[in-house]
Amino acid sequence: MRLTNGYSEVPAGKIAAVVTSLAMTAKPPPAHAFSAPPAARPRRVERPDLAWYRALFRRVGEDWLWFSRLRLADAELAAIIHDPRVEVYALDAAGQAEGLLELDFRVPGECELAFLGVSAPLAGRGAGKDLLRAALAIAWSRPIARLWVHTCTLDHPAALPLYLRAGFVPFRRQVEVADDPRLTGEAPRTAAAHVPLLG
Repeated sequence: MRLTNGYSEVPAGKIAAVVTSLAMTAKPPPAHAFSAPPAARPRRVERPDLAWYRALFRRVGEDWLWFSRLRLADAELAAIIHDPRVEVYALDAAGQAEGLLELDFRVPGECELAFLGVSAPLAGRGAGKDLLRAALAIAWSRPIARLWVHTCTLDHPAALPLYLRAGFVPFRRQVEVADDPRLTGEAPRTAAAHVPLLG
C-alpha cells in the first residue's frame, strides 16, 4: 500500500491499525526500573493444547481485536506453538490462566516477544508489567543480541508506553489493514467497543 499525506479510505468490513515495531539490543542494566523480580511469575506450558491456547488468546486479546492466531488452521498453529524454539507461558490467577506470554527464538541470535497480555480481571493491577519483567529475564538469559516486539493502535493504550519505559526503541512503523474479526466470526460483534464496527 502506498500512503500519501492525508486520509486513506478503509473499506467497510476492514480494520486498520498503525503498527510500531520496537527493539532492544542489550540486556537492560541492573539499575533499570524493570530489573526487579516480578511479583507474579508465569509458568511454561510445553506443547500447549490448541483449544487451550486459543481460549487464552481470546481471553487476553479479544477486547483488542487480536485475531492472527485465530485465523490459522490447526496444523499451522501447532507448527508455531509446538516448535521447541517457541516458548509459551501462562500467568495464572484464581486457578485459571489469565495472562499470555509467547517468546519466539526461531531466528538465531534474536527473540521476538510475539505476544504479551493479560485478561480484563488482571488489567491495571501491574500484571502486565510483571509479565514483561519475566519476558525480559527469560529472553536475555539466552544467547541473543536482539529482542523485539510490535504493538499497534488497537492494543491497550498502556502497551506502547510500557515497552518504551522498559527500554525498547522504535525502529519501524507500518499500517495494517485486515478483515474485521467481528465480521468474520473470530470475535463477537460486541468486542472492542472502542473500535467502531463498519460492516
